[in-house]
Amino acid sequence: RHCTVAQSIGLAIGRRETQARASLPSSQQDRFGYIEAAINAGHLSGNGAFTKKCQNWLEETSGCRRAFLVHSGTAALELGALLLNIQPGDEVIMPSFTFVTTATAVVLRGATPIFVDIRPDTLNIDETAIENAITSRTRAIIPVHYAGIGCDMETIRAIADNHQLSVLEDAAHAICADHNGKPLGSFGNMAALSFHETKNLTCGEGGALLINDESLIERAEVLMEKGTDRTRFILGLTDKYTWRDIGSSFFCSEIEASFLWAQMEGAADLTERRLNNWQFYHDALETLEDLGCIRRPVVPASSKHNGHLYYILLQDETTRNRLLDHLNKLGINAVFHYIPLHSAPAGQKFGKVSGSIDVTNEVSSRLLRLPLWVGLTYEQQQEVLSATFEFFGQTQSNVSASNAAKLEVERAR
Repeated sequence: RHCTVAQSIGLAIGRRETQARASLPSSQQDRFGYIEAAINAGHLSGNGAFTKKCQNWLEETSGCRRAFLVHSGTAALELGALLLNIQPGDEVIMPSFTFVTTATAVVLRGATPIFVDIRPDTLNIDETAIENAITSRTRAIIPVHYAGIGCDMETIRAIADNHQLSVLEDAAHAICADHNGKPLGSFGNMAALSFHETKNLTCGEGGALLINDESLIERAEVLMEKGTDRTRFILGLTDKYTWRDIGSSFFCSEIEASFLWAQMEGAADLTERRLNNWQFYHDALETLEDLGCIRRPVVPASSKHNGHLYYILLQDETTRNRLLDHLNKLGINAVFHYIPLHSAPAGQKFGKVSGSIDVTNEVSSRLLRLPLWVGLTYEQQQEVLSATFEFFGQTQSNVSASNAAKLEVERAR
């Protein structure tokens, strides 16, 4: 069977055909040509020509005032927390249903993550729970766009503005996704992106911080340059550069940036392919949802998602675990997702819960992710679907012919 653990989370390993399509939407000639060009330029550290190409692409596609390419999504969140001047004793509101670095970025600043519940439909932060979590110590809100589906950013932005709070979007899943016609990452003061190997666009590791608040840009340049005013020196605005502020080594290398640039050139095609795979699952699984066996992802009309991942919700944790075992025994390594941060030892030590967290607890115990990556073939998806229907004693009957045809064309490319 082809649905390995690595492939199920989007890694490009295994068959040559899958490898070329999962991580490299551009041709091999472009891929190796760009890496060779980066090497021949003699500039392998960060902030070279390919870094600037990637940053310009992000600024054009997101509409942000400035994009900074960094070495990970984690680094982007940590840089954002530095720019927001998060201090010991501060509080930052976020969902508990998220990756750990959403929280550690503020814990590293001495602040306290305040965990609130998620919505039962989109699994995004419950905007109605935010207001009650605000105290005199609250400094920011970090909404997480789960599975590339946008949070209710208008409501969140209005709450933040009313209480003079900053918004740092965790858009790690959200490249090339929109909410009400605006790119995710364009609503907050800043937004953090990830280009980890599990993401839609990747360079192995990598990330970016999108800055929409122009007042933060000058300091961001200093923090990116290890706390120095080297950027002003390069621009000829000072005759030497020196230590001005805190900072760190945030840039990714030019090798990574050259690899990522090939991905960005093919971003539209890459997104379309993921969405085709996503929609194939969605159409086929309607039958099981109608029978009450599962619940499929909910995509509001306001969202133009990017097919980042496909999950199903089972009736209870026992059924979820039994289905996981069933699929894994067949060589199909479907997986669960986040363990809620509030329930983790470090979450209990460093964070606090505001209000009910029942939806988070329930959803996390019932969620199962199906294998999804760009090189996923029609036959592989059929294996996953057939095994899932078999578990429920059903026969697969509601597969979209149009999407099957799209996948056949995709496979022949």
